[in-house]
Amino acid sequence: MSANFRTQEERLDYLVGEFKAESVQYSDIRVPQNVEDKRCVLRSLMNVRMPGEMGARVLEVQDEYLKERAREKGVVNACDIPADADGMSVWQGDITRLAVDAIVNAANSQMLGCFVPMHTCIDNCIHTFAGVQLRNECNKRMEELRKKFGRRYEQPTAVPMLTDAYNLPAKKVIHIVGPIVAGALTQKHKEELADCYKNTLDMCAQNSLKSVAFCCISTGVFHFPNERAAQIAVETVKAWRANNPGKVERVVFNVFKDIDKQLYEKHLVLGS
Repeated sequence: MSANFRTQEERLDYLVGEFKAESVQYSDIRVPQNVEDKRCVLRSLMNVRMPGEMGARVLEVQDEYLKERAREKGVVNACDIPADADGMSVWQGDITRLAVDAIVNAANSQMLGCFVPMHTCIDNCIHTFAGVQLRNECNKRMEELRKKFGRRYEQPTAVPMLTDAYNLPAKKVIHIVGPIVAGALTQKHKEELADCYKNTLDMCAQNSLKSVAFCCISTGVFHFPNERAAQIAVETVKAWRANNPGKVERVVFNVFKDIDKQLYEKHLVLGS
């Protein structure tokens, strides 16, 4: 091991020091002694870090640290999750534990991840445990798009972006912006949400990604009603797979809340 750190705590201390030293705003932040609190400091520093290159040694230690964190949390393979006859599952837990060909990230139109320290959104979680390389790749992709479409370009709703997953157990991340429901739910909202699932599956098929884990796109802070979102997700995925047999073999609906688990299980049964 070229980084010469034998333990996770040594890596953690080193990374906190390096991320602090790089930050103008937080270079003087007090670091607690408790390991869990130090993890929160590191995550927060990673969350607020703007896109940009980082030293090779820091990245090496970060990668070692995050890969070990993934092992500590426990990697879950798609084959370990019970599925119905069509290869569809509901799994409740942390999407960053899933070893599938692609996980789906509910992104915002800037496509750079969540900059709010320790925010509980899936965008924050995925970027944190993938590592700073993910934000860098997303930024480079957005810069390319802005050269083509103008400096004010933002990623449109239901248009997926494929990136590497870096230190996550998954192979790839598909980032997609779901519809935002600011008032009453409209037909356009429903169609856009369905397009999120269809377009993501199209991207999987085009890139030979045989297993995918969807998050609950547009629910939560985007205010899409959970019940209708689950129904649209299940119906859309079932219809797409019926029209594209064998192209995506395993679909996992990843949920965090108990209510979403109940809704997805209900709609999978009702739609069977």
